Amino acid sequence: MNSTDASADDTLDLHLPEEFVALFRSPAHDAAEAGTARAREDLLDGIADWGPSDTPAGVFHLVPADLERDVPLIARWMNDPAVAAYWELTGPQSVTADHLRAQLAGDGRSVPCVGTLDGVPMSYWEIYRADLDPLARYCPVRPHDTGVHLLIGDGAHRGRGLGTELIRAVVDLVLAGRPACTRVLAEPDVRNRQSVAAFLGAGFRPTGEVDLPTKRAVLMIRAREAREQSP
Repeated sequence: MNSTDASADDTLDLHLPEEFVALFRSPAHDAAEAGTARAREDLLDGIADWGPSDTPAGVFHLVPADLERDVPLIARWMNDPAVAAYWELTGPQSVTADHLRAQLAGDGRSVPCVGTLDGVPMSYWEIYRADLDPLARYCPVRPHDTGVHLLIGDGAHRGRGLGTELIRAVVDLVLAGRPACTRVLAEPDVRNRQSVAAFLGAGFRPTGEVDLPTKRAVLMIRAREAREQSP
């Protein structure tokens, strides 16, 4: 698996209207700054607290990205030709830094993460609110639908089914950590057959193709199963 793509245009306008942010405020946090922080925590239900996941390949952990710590590594991944073909974030580290900064400075609807396997950083992920994302302009979404972008960092980890295992682990983390979420969405480039196959292997089903600003994508959905919805 090479990557699941997400250009810099896929997640735009990363600040919610003030009246929406206000919905997430508690009485004890009436100030604008406190309200924004509360919304940031609530929109994706605290990814930092989701914890590790055991997989057949090892212990996997989603760690929210840190600019100073992670930009050099993620930028190297972005300049790998196999990744660059879909993410379109090649260039100096500042390109990657700007892409991460836009999310980290936003309202929390998209959280960039580094995926570690047995403590070793080896993948990059973006977990985002599909219902608050520009994706919602192009296809039907439901409240709390959660989207996933990813890339596997090094060639040594690609092409051996690891992508499928990690996608399955992340879906489980999303559904466990976000009780209101009933579906996880992905929109890999139609050209990226390895990525599409990895999502299929992880239980996603294709629902059609959609023309996004920078690509033609396969819209894929993994729905929460009935047994997962039972109390």
